[in-house]
Amino acid sequence: MSRSPFAEIARELRTSQGRFAMYQVHDLDRMGVGNVDRLPWSLKILLESAVRQCDGFAITEDHVNLIANWSPETAGKVEVAFMPGRVVLQDFTGVPSAVDLAALRSAMQRMGGDPARVNPQVPVDLVIDHSVQVDQFGSRFALLFNADKEFERNQERYEFLKWSQNAFDHFRVVPPATGIVHQVNLEYLASGVLTGPDNGATAVFPDSLVGTDSHTTMINGLGVLGWGVGGIEAEAVMLGQPIYMLLPEVVGVRLVGALPEGTTATDLVLTVTETLRAQGVVDKFVEYCGPGLSLLSLPDRATLANMAPEYGATMGFFPTDAETLRYLQLTGRSPAQVELVEAYTKAAGLFHTPETPEPEFSDMVEVDMSAIRPSVAGPKRPQDRIELDALKSSWSAMLTAPMGPQGLNVEPDAVATSVPVASDENAEPCALRHGDIVLAAITSCTNTSNPAVMIGAGLLAQKAVAKGLRTKPWVKTSMAPGSKVVTRYLEASGLLPSLEALNFFTVGYGCTTCIGNSGPLPPAIVEAIHEGDLVVASVLSGNRNFEGRINSDVKANFLGSPPLVVAFALAGTVNFDMTKDPLGHDEQGQPVYLKDIWPSQKEIQDAIAGALDDGMFKEQYANVFTGNEAWNDIQSVSSEIYAWNPASTYVHEPPFFQNLSPRPAPLQPILGAHVLAIMPDSTTTDHISPAGSIAPDSPAGQYLRAQGIPRQEWNSYGTRRGNHEVMLRGTFANVRVKNQMLDGKEGGYTVHVPTMAEQSIYEAAVRYQEEGVPLIVLAGKEYGTGSSRDWAAKGTQLLGVRAVIAESFERIHRSNLVGMGVLPLQFKANESCATLGLTGFETFDVIGIDDDMQPGQALQVRATSQNGAVTEFWVDSRVDTPVEAEYYRQGGILHSVLRSLLNGAGAAGSP
Repeated sequence: MSRSPFAEIARELRTSQGRFAMYQVHDLDRMGVGNVDRLPWSLKILLESAVRQCDGFAITEDHVNLIANWSPETAGKVEVAFMPGRVVLQDFTGVPSAVDLAALRSAMQRMGGDPARVNPQVPVDLVIDHSVQVDQFGSRFALLFNADKEFERNQERYEFLKWSQNAFDHFRVVPPATGIVHQVNLEYLASGVLTGPDNGATAVFPDSLVGTDSHTTMINGLGVLGWGVGGIEAEAVMLGQPIYMLLPEVVGVRLVGALPEGTTATDLVLTVTETLRAQGVVDKFVEYCGPGLSLLSLPDRATLANMAPEYGATMGFFPTDAETLRYLQLTGRSPAQVELVEAYTKAAGLFHTPETPEPEFSDMVEVDMSAIRPSVAGPKRPQDRIELDALKSSWSAMLTAPMGPQGLNVEPDAVATSVPVASDENAEPCALRHGDIVLAAITSCTNTSNPAVMIGAGLLAQKAVAKGLRTKPWVKTSMAPGSKVVTRYLEASGLLPSLEALNFFTVGYGCTTCIGNSGPLPPAIVEAIHEGDLVVASVLSGNRNFEGRINSDVKANFLGSPPLVVAFALAGTVNFDMTKDPLGHDEQGQPVYLKDIWPSQKEIQDAIAGALDDGMFKEQYANVFTGNEAWNDIQSVSSEIYAWNPASTYVHEPPFFQNLSPRPAPLQPILGAHVLAIMPDSTTTDHISPAGSIAPDSPAGQYLRAQGIPRQEWNSYGTRRGNHEVMLRGTFANVRVKNQMLDGKEGGYTVHVPTMAEQSIYEAAVRYQEEGVPLIVLAGKEYGTGSSRDWAAKGTQLLGVRAVIAESFERIHRSNLVGMGVLPLQFKANESCATLGLTGFETFDVIGIDDDMQPGQALQVRATSQNGAVTEFWVDSRVDTPVEAEYYRQGGILHSVLRSLLNGAGAAGSP
């Protein structure tokens, strides 16, 4: 790399590994560049990256000065550049990212360039963790069965990933059945600090990354700077482009007090999520501080960091301290690596102690951990926390409340509905009612990475079994640990048999129920739900419970700690007061309450101390890339250009770069547009681009049937993300989508306005494209909340949508829209579809779009109703930065990158 103009602040660091160059950003104070000591920890790391990689081109001295002189007044107003040290992918988002890279190579070849220039410039790790589905459960054979089905369904995808691993440099693949990407990252991939070449020396610098999954933020618990981005942005980073972003506001969260008995880190994070959503931290960094910091284990910190997307923040950062070093040692990192992390962070002023002064923050929120109470969150959003003792009364109110974030809109006379059902061949018939739990899943990166809550679940199960309690027969149970280390310490503690006695058998090592891979419910249960029009529930230890995400037959989904998941499986219903109602009766007929089987914190810590050691981690990760024989047996052709198979229904060359011109066409106003859909508040990327099962009568289902694919081989939307033909048909196809143009009807439908014909959104979009009519989407607040799902933007673009006008956007989806050349526009304050009287049946013109558009520019919109009445209003462009404006002019970020690579130019948007 070129020599940084700040090379004079480079120093030498000596450890047992040798000599390293390091950049001491605190010396910038001496140079008069800024007051670094007062900066939040995350911004110091951002600053070090800018100083070290400053080349006057992609990252400039102005970027360094802006970060060094950060203040609450400048935050959110100036643009800076960030070049992460590495990228992590999971397979749902990783496959389309690799497909895009392969398509860029094909396009480069067609345009006469060198395909080899399309190659990752930073280390990339892809963890295959999202493809396992809970087909079989409640059996010790479930793990093997589900793993076999995973390979059977995904052979073609895995062959493509094998090709990617061979074709691209710096691209590693962690095979299936290893664990969840964020737990693997926390336990193995992250090193605390990175090393790399720097003008003839070896530099040491903070570990940093971006990942194509929202919960990449989990690594912030280890003191690593990183967050989730769309696959489109991640691909640009792989190709050597910095991320350009507004210098963030940084909100401090001061933790005081200690968690009381009977509570867990899950209860803490649900409270923090509720608090920070109300505070408003979207697009902001969150940093934890205060005296309570030292009381949290690193897995507890990872739990809080993991759910940053749920509270809306870009990330939730914890500085490196003694607990970080202890965790690195526990998880099997080499003594030399731990020594390097300690030596570097202390020398660089990046090591936190209880005596370290608090930085200056944009704002401060205090959380008293001693006031935390046992909680769940639901039924549709993770920020809707309910204290455990209020769930029963809250459930009654939810059932009859109007449809909304917490309302389920059940008719009052249907509340007592019950349907006789036999949940399996051996079970006695039982009555299924509103609120009965049909799914109870110990799942997700959020909690299965935390020994305290996993051991807690095991101890609770052990006590429940000793009392003679059993799981209710209508509950589908599952346990999907985030890594095999979890199984090892549950075995070592003697707790695994008790979990299995309650039917919590391990079903796989990966992201299952939390991502929507819960698998089908037993047919008798499904029949009863439909016959009685029942609102049944799931309880899971995950981070998301959005509508239609967990299971299409389950309308109410609640998040809770793993011990509570077990307890609710015993209760069998959410219409239950855990603090007063008995879970069952012991052999003497005495009632057993939750308090009787809840383990104490001492019991949990003693069990962890006796069961968990570093040897488990060393053994688990010793052969992490080669330990799966089924993966090793997959054959793949080695070639520079991928041989696209037109008959494939998994991997297609996408149309984004086909027939791409060397220069973009001039930008034009949007004239005569119709509305494809009006979406309500809190529309998630799950609503826009589903990840679960493909409905038989959906456009995607019809496509697969037309290709001769049997229903049992359709797999899921997530696994089909390498095929744009499936994904564009799946856009807005979630069964819980509520297009406001249709008077409450659920599902992916709209009205073709010129004919007033009601049809699927896909069919209407095709019809509009044939007619040459541009489209827009109207939306409420928090549009695009949830997963960093690039197909929510890609599918929107392929449907012909030119702009989305919303009251507010979630960070990643807004960026993804720009990255695909779709214009995000925001209503002015206190304006919305409702206040402006927009129905979706108007014709829209968006005036002022041209090549001279500036970030944040106000644009005029003219809506003409069917009777000729005109409503004019102004919106703000949410193309937020100059580089984003360049991406939009180019038609998207990858279009810009491809043209730059073709012409041998530097980073997109650079001079």
